[in-house]
Amino acid sequence: MKFIIYILLGILQGFTEPLPISSSGHLFLFKNIFNTNMLNDLNFEIFVNFGSFIAIFLIFFKDIIKLIKDFFNYLFNKKKRKDTLNGFNYCILILISSIPVGIIGALFKDKIESILSIKFLGLAFLLTALSLFLVKNIKGNKDDQDITIKDAIIIGILQMFALIPGVSRSGTVLVGCLFCKLKRETALKYTFMLYFPVSMASMGLGILDFLHNPASSSLLLSYFLGMLFASVVTYFSYRWLSELVKKGKLWKFSIYCFILAVFIFIYFR
Repeated sequence: MKFIIYILLGILQGFTEPLPISSSGHLFLFKNIFNTNMLNDLNFEIFVNFGSFIAIFLIFFKDIIKLIKDFFNYLFNKKKRKDTLNGFNYCILILISSIPVGIIGALFKDKIESILSIKFLGLAFLLTALSLFLVKNIKGNKDDQDITIKDAIIIGILQMFALIPGVSRSGTVLVGCLFCKLKRETALKYTFMLYFPVSMASMGLGILDFLHNPASSSLLLSYFLGMLFASVVTYFSYRWLSELVKKGKLWKFSIYCFILAVFIFIYFR
């Protein structure tokens, strides 16, 4: 039974991580509905988040490798600067967009997380629903090379709101990208390029916690099963999201988040 629960939690994490519906919000909701303390297990959270990270990393592997090569070739190979300028600029834009959430997260993360309650979660889902609905008809025309510093700053500021428990990071950044008139495919790529700095910082802190509080050997198999299922489900969940974004059907998640918010207010009244 323990294995099954951890697998289900891994599937839940994997399914909700790429989608603009807040994976942390769903796990908190699951905890409150089923009255389980398993979701307080920080080690398990580290494992399943790493599973999702692996899946998204594999999806964008070629893009990541190209950006890394372009960045260093631009810095250290004068002959290739012209060919690698766009890639270098893209890396700088990612850095700019990551700075606001990094600063606020480092200073106020614990205080922000302490405000989470089940009613607050309902409000967070309502906020997500509203923001996704507002951009449903926006059609941008900007490609990767058209993203400006102003766009990066706006998107970075909006990403700070994802620190609020229950507010989706991918949803917030997607809304910011579409608001800045990025093409849907461009917005999707930029959203998940921004996923890596935030996720790597979180995992780094998580690994430090894990080293101080290593998992019981009896739970390692459960953790690995959760991580495996989280990774596989994240991969397919992202593919589904990609198709919906390209077809301009992001609004469907707005309806889902609204229904979920109404459910929370009724069930936990």
